[in-house]
Amino acid sequence: MTARILRLFLAVVFTLGLFLGPAAAEERTVVGTIARLDPAGGVLIVRDAAGATWSYKVAADAGIDLSVFRPGDRVRVSIGRATPLNMITAADLLRKGDRVEKAPF
Repeated sequence: MTARILRLFLAVVFTLGLFLGPAAAEERTVVGTIARLDPAGGVLIVRDAAGATWSYKVAADAGIDLSVFRPGDRVRVSIGRATPLNMITAADLLRKGDRVEKAPF
């Protein structure tokens, strides 16, 4: 009886994981001020309102031109692909489809 309940419980947990996993993965955006910028190296570091620092490396084929930005500019960085919550880190590779744009104050 106990083994049957355990198998049922594990089946339910697995099924919920299948449905809830993709819902938690979605586009994410960071808004903040450029703390450091290296357009030639494709490096962008943004500090958000909470003081957290987000580092980005722009892929060569991303189509993002960092030369139009200056340190101190307020920007919105959007990662266009789904990223599971357990994979969100402070460093990301910006690829084609991701965006860096000036944000209003």
